[in-house]
Amino acid sequence: MTAGTGIQTVESGHQDVVHDVQMDYYGKRVASCSSDRSIKLFAVSAGSDPPAALVTLEGHEGPVWEVAWAHPKFGSIIASCSYDRKVIIWKEGAENEWTQAQVFAEHEASVNSISWAPHEFGLVLAAGSSDGTISVFTHKADGTWEKKKIEQAHPVGVTSVSWAPSSAPGSLVGENTGLVQKLSSGGCDNTVKVWKCHDGNWRMDCFPPLSKHKDWVRDVAWAPNLGLPKSTIASASQDGTVVIWTQGKEGDQWEGRVLNDFQTPVWRVSWSLTGNILACADANNRVTLWKEAVDGEWSQVSTV
Repeated sequence: MTAGTGIQTVESGHQDVVHDVQMDYYGKRVASCSSDRSIKLFAVSAGSDPPAALVTLEGHEGPVWEVAWAHPKFGSIIASCSYDRKVIIWKEGAENEWTQAQVFAEHEASVNSISWAPHEFGLVLAAGSSDGTISVFTHKADGTWEKKKIEQAHPVGVTSVSWAPSSAPGSLVGENTGLVQKLSSGGCDNTVKVWKCHDGNWRMDCFPPLSKHKDWVRDVAWAPNLGLPKSTIASASQDGTVVIWTQGKEGDQWEGRVLNDFQTPVWRVSWSLTGNILACADANNRVTLWKEAVDGEWSQVSTV
């Protein structure tokens, strides 16, 4: 650990590039994935001790792009997606004993992104692929999985998917306003799209697609709203910009404003639990934190 910074450098044990790192719900375990085709789990301590390696999961036949922890109400479950066109659901039985509970091979090209739906919808996973489609896998009471596809979501490839919060903008946390499933996606067509499930069918919910980027959209992240009177999506692009998209209320047009031009590709964006701080990771190996003020203006508050 670097003195005075609270930052730890962890030896991952991976033999190639690390593409994703995700903490579990309680912040006690970390999952990482790599081009070495493996997923590694680490235990995180509250003190200064470095994370301890727990187990390595192997099963993919190509680089593993993303990992995602399911909500703990469903048990210890991780999803992973890979260049090998597969999505694997991993489940922990006894402590640190993981098995492949389900393997989805629905796509015709690399699966680039996965995202678990808010737990109120059940155990539901979205996956975006270079074949241009988005799959939505829903676990049923009988143990089977229902599979639905959004065909030609981004015809030249889907790079990222992110679920909307389960609560509607402006509603109190836990208030029953009727759950509506929504997704955002980014693609190689330089656009961001919003999707809504209606009567079991997924349809685009923004017309036209959200277009401010001049190159591939590398990541999208839908912000938690916690009763805020608007919906917010952040998108990061190969063109070096991060755009903040907002919608005042259901049915309004989405409005986009450029948060910053980083002058280098931006790979990932991630929101704080309160939805007012955004982390941006760029190709210069920097992570910057941005905060929204009461007047709606954004400013950089930290660099890691």
